[in-house]
Amino acid sequence: ETGELIKAEYGPWVFAAFRLLARLRFLRGSALDPFGYSRERKVERQLVRDYEAVIEEILGKLDAGNHALAVRIAGIPEEIRGFGHIKERNLKKAKAKEAELLAALRAPAKMRTAA
Repeated sequence: ETGELIKAEYGPWVFAAFRLLARLRFLRGSALDPFGYSRERKVERQLVRDYEAVIEEILGKLDAGNHALAVRIAGIPEEIRGFGHIKERNLKKAKAKEAELLAALRAPAKMRTAA
């Protein structure tokens, strides 16, 4: 009705599948990672690259006047929680907040103090 996924129930066989997946843990992050090509994993890897770029930008502009703002921007990934559609919803909110805070960081110092 809402368009969101519904939790499914599985039998005891799923524990055997989890044990198998645990043994294949060494494949994580490699080219043979069966889950590494999903849209969600690609987004997660892009988020890491985006965060590194944001931190580089913050470090280039960091001073005593914008320290608190920089800390707020650096903490945004903590708001991206959950799995699936819940994580996607939180990601949209976090990106909107990040854009707003980055605009404030990029504004000239006079405008930041006036706001």
